[in-house]
Amino acid sequence: ALFILRKPGISRLDVASLLACVTSLLSRDLGLLVWWIVVMSEYWLVSLPGEPSPEEAWRNVNRLTSQQNEWSVNSKFRIPAELKVGTLDSLVALSDELSKHDGFAESVTRKVAQYLADVLDAGKKDKVEENLKVNNQTLSQYLAKFQWDTARFPVRQSLATLAEMIVKQLSQIDGDLKTKSTAYNTTKANLSSLERKQTGSLVSRSLNDIIKKQDVIADSEYLTTLVVVVPRSLQRDWEQKYESLADMVVPRSSKKIHEDGESFLYSVTLFKKVVDEYKLHARENKFVVRDFVFDEASIDAERQEITKLESDVKRQYPGLVRWLKANFGEAFAHWMHIKALRVFVESVLRYGLPVNFQALVMKPQKKSHKRLHETLGQICGGEDMSDGKSADTVEIPGLTFGQQEYYQYVYFPIKLDLLDR
Repeated sequence: ALFILRKPGISRLDVASLLACVTSLLSRDLGLLVWWIVVMSEYWLVSLPGEPSPEEAWRNVNRLTSQQNEWSVNSKFRIPAELKVGTLDSLVALSDELSKHDGFAESVTRKVAQYLADVLDAGKKDKVEENLKVNNQTLSQYLAKFQWDTARFPVRQSLATLAEMIVKQLSQIDGDLKTKSTAYNTTKANLSSLERKQTGSLVSRSLNDIIKKQDVIADSEYLTTLVVVVPRSLQRDWEQKYESLADMVVPRSSKKIHEDGESFLYSVTLFKKVVDEYKLHARENKFVVRDFVFDEASIDAERQEITKLESDVKRQYPGLVRWLKANFGEAFAHWMHIKALRVFVESVLRYGLPVNFQALVMKPQKKSHKRLHETLGQICGGEDMSDGKSADTVEIPGLTFGQQEYYQYVYFPIKLDLLDR
């Protein structure tokens, strides 16, 4: 891990994930472990006062939480200081709006990730996390190297305008996902419906691929052919009784067409005028007469429909997977930009003007959460206040609305369990 850390482009977050993976491999299956480590990781977005300077604040928190105690792996979360602050009233109003936007962004990101898992074959679901990338970076790499996309979201715009721009693009992804998923799911459902008709019990399955033209009389004015499902236990009864279930049955006309593990499929030829009587007596003897009319045109149409649907699924699949992979990255990046706006707004409300704070992304070790919160609280100039006070009873500028606990610093957890429903 130390060797890899020296390689360019490798973040400390990636090394932490690697170490956790190697340790766990001693007792767990590789595929399941990689899934758990990559997808189930939790990160924190934290902002601290930039005293005596943002760089000094960064070095101090990194020394206390990562270098000395190894409670977390930290990276700077780079938010442009030149973002427009606006008025206090606008910041307070925007704080509430951003909380809603954050939930929407996370929802869209999760929906794209989960639908990608649904579209991929069941045998490949252990590789879903390999497709959850942003600009060819893993999620941990993207978080560690986060940069505000000034080309798409110019900092000269107001914070409210930037939020609207991001949400508009997320809404477009959400709408496109609904359209594409509906089209693909409908095609798959229609194909599955037709395929199910080709399987199952002889009592219910389609007979179009079983009965051939030579098995039935289809063009006689007086005669017709019935197809009958006979349970295996009643085969001898059928052979003894089928000629006597009605008058006007053609002698020795019964032929076995098909069989499965439960039943036989027989044909029998008789006059059309006694069909209803024959069906009644067949039912009394536990023989099932299938309602089947040989229609070569409809049989060919069904086969063509199956072929067309199979072709449609194969044609749509690769394009849909590419779209989902690309737009997952887009959705996740937009979500993190909403997070960045929240951190900026809450930091200004919490620490005041001029803008002076240091934001960072932390990957806490599993059993270090409490100690991290205590240390971060002490860095902010006092005892940690994570005593479970609800946001309803503590109204302080910069407090995250809807958050369960209040801290002296800005804190947003990010759970990457994106495949959990």
